[in-house]
Order: sequence, then structure tokens, then C-alpha cells
Amino acid sequence: MPGRHIHVVGTADTKGEELAYLAGCIRAAGGQAFVVDVGTRQPTIVPDIAASTVASHGGAETAAALASGDRGRAVAAMTEAYARFAASQADVAGIIGIGGGGGTSIVTAGMRDLPLGLPKIMVSTLASGDVAPYVGVSDIMMVPAITDMAGLNRISRVVLHNAAQAIVAMAINPTPAADGKPALGLTMFGVTTDCVTAIAGMLRADFDCLVFHATGTGGRTMEKLADSGLLSGILDITTTEVCDLLFGGVLPAGPDRFDAVARTRLPYVGSVGALDMVNFWAPETIPDRYRDRLFYNHNANVTLMRTTPAECREIGEWIGRKLNACEGPVRFLIPEKGVSALDIEGGAFFDPQADAALFEALEATLVETADRRLLRYPLHINDPAFAEAAVAVFRDISGA
Repeated sequence: MPGRHIHVVGTADTKGEELAYLAGCIRAAGGQAFVVDVGTRQPTIVPDIAASTVASHGGAETAAALASGDRGRAVAAMTEAYARFAASQADVAGIIGIGGGGGTSIVTAGMRDLPLGLPKIMVSTLASGDVAPYVGVSDIMMVPAITDMAGLNRISRVVLHNAAQAIVAMAINPTPAADGKPALGLTMFGVTTDCVTAIAGMLRADFDCLVFHATGTGGRTMEKLADSGLLSGILDITTTEVCDLLFGGVLPAGPDRFDAVARTRLPYVGSVGALDMVNFWAPETIPDRYRDRLFYNHNANVTLMRTTPAECREIGEWIGRKLNACEGPVRFLIPEKGVSALDIEGGAFFDPQADAALFEALEATLVETADRRLLRYPLHINDPAFAEAAVAVFRDISGA
């Protein structure tokens, strides 16, 4: 790892002893540790990169916030400054952070915007709870601190030593380069597995097929990869996250769903996979306003709600408006005989009226051009012929 450093990041005003110990463990294991201070007060150790250096990436407003004496304002300012600092560092083999609430917020903000694959470990007192706000759609590894970070003890030494061994191993042994095939992003749910598996099988000889579970984070991760220039095309067969976004489900897309397609102009083939359902947890978690609806118990912890014709119309209009902003090669495919394994004749969610409302709203909203087209097929989404059609359309618009 010559010339490349592992950044050891934390607030040296309150976690100086732990930072020094962690850096020592990394050096003993063969890594080159640089301690980066993101504290807002006088450090208790001498870091390799001072907090003032990090803060300089935030400009005059950061300096004013740090001087204000308001801890909340100072932490927010340092969070933004560290994110900019981290993005500016080219000679980094990995990042390991430590922190409580404030430190975790600051360090992970910088980690989240860094490339996937760059080793990132966060040792945090918050790691045993809901870490979604800190991890987002990145590959940050969260390690529970077990004890609070208020000086070293027999537990914290073990946790920090193990974390040091992990970051050094990852930094010294990077992932081998990919095989050179262009990468594709595909979205899948259990109820569209047959379709997406068949598509991936037909394309795998020529492409590295990255399949994302359409659980909210899946779609966001796929679009982050697109924005990062890591995808050569998208087969967005399962757009179900839109249902949860619009109607309060637990696996929602963000409001920027499809925006990466518009920004990147990547070859895009989309469809209506699983737009027949909104996801909730166990039945007792379902909002009262939905108590009289049609449900399907996917398992003990996941309950699916069938979308109504009115909701399907709203979904179709929302997706259509989003696709109208896409000026690259776009094909959106409609399987007329059903949009999921449940939406099939005899299935629990079979509802031709609701499907028709969805399809008609898409047709009425989407503005077709030479590059943006809506294609209908007299097939079910999991029919092998539909997968074949999607592959043929993708190869046509991508030239592959």
C-alpha cells in the first residue's frame, strides 16, 4: 500500500485517546494511518490533519459556525466541510471513523459520497440501532462500539483492535478488477423474479448484470451507480417503489426516482413490475385508513396491499411525467396480462380494471418521441416471451 493512507477520523477533542490507539493498531498491522480531526474544539492529541484543515473546505460560514459556541450549528457545519474534504482526497486506501451521535453523523456524511468499493468502517455507539440515516445507499460497515467512547477500556480496546485489522486487510487486499464487461442495473422483486432472472440470463454473456431488490434502497443504489458512471444501461423492470412513495408504504423510492435516467441519458428499458402492490410490515402496522382494502400476507412480517384503479392512475401519471424528462433512449414496456406473480388470472391481485387504469394513464401522460416510446405486449410480465422482448428492445437501443 505504498503512498496510500488509511484515514482515521473522529473528534479529537473528545475521542483523542481512542483515535491514537486505533491509529497505532493500524500501523502495527502494516497500514499507514493518518488521523483526521473533525472536532469542533481544541484537540487532546496532535492529529495528522487538523480540524482547521477540514473546516477550510466549508468556507467562511463554517468558520463562523465553529466560532459561535453553538454545538449543533458547529456539528452541522463540520459535517458539510468533512464531506467536501473527503471527496477531495485522492490518496486514500480506506477510511475508518469512530464516534457517538455527533461524530457518527459527521464521518458518515463524508463516507456516503465516496465510491463504492473504497473500504469504509464506522465504529459507533449507534451501530446497533437503525443505521439507515448514516449508511444510506453506500457500503459503510457499521461496527457497534459496545461501550461508550469515554476513554479506553478492556472492551473498547478489543473492538478498536478488530476494526483496525479489518480496515488494513481491506486496504491491503483490494477487490480484483472487474472482468471488463459493461455493467447493467436491473430491478427485481419476488413477484417479478422469473422475468428479471430470464433477462439477466440472456444478457450475462455480454454484460455484468447487477440486480437490485426494489425495496427503496435498491432503486436508489442503482441510480447512484448510474450517476457515478458505473452503469452502461438500465433494465428497470420493477418500478414498485413508486407505489410506496405515493401511498405511504414502507419500501418507498425517493422523490428523485428516475432522475438519474434523465441526467445520464443511459439506455433505459422500464416496465410496470409490481405496481399492483404497496408494502407494509405486519398487519397491525397498516394505517387505519387502509383497513378495508385487499391484502395479501407475503409472510409474517410483510403485508401487501393491492393498488386501486385510482391509485394506479396516479402511479401511471407520476411515472409518465418523470419519463418525459428523459431525453436518452427510453422504452417503457407494458405487459397487458399482469404486472406481477399475484396479478395473473386466478391470482390474489388479479384486477384488469386497475391494470387498465395504470396503462391508460401511462399512455395519456408519456409524450412519445423518436427516442422515448411506450410499447404494449399481450403477455404477462413473467412470460418468457416478455423477457425476450425486453432484451431485444434493450439490445436495439443500446447497440449491444
